[in-house]
Amino acid sequence: MLDELKNAQNKVVGLKQLLRELEADNVVCVFVADDAEVHLKEKISTAVPGGHVKIAAVESMDKLGETCGIEVGAACAGILKK
Repeated sequence: MLDELKNAQNKVVGLKQLLRELEADNVVCVFVADDAEVHLKEKISTAVPGGHVKIAAVESMDKLGETCGIEVGAACAGILKK
């Protein structure tokens, strides 16, 4: 699954951008770091429409940031609809 995110042309990284795109129903898959803060995970799970968006866990924020091509950790990311 991480390969899909790494190679995705259309993706968002970070909570604000992900929540904005979820609200607009533009997200196909959400990635959440296991070591992200609990309140961030709760915000994301609340914003994800039931059953319409896949949610994948990533082992760490560092791994997720690296996969997204940024030099810092990321709590969440998403692949957008094309």
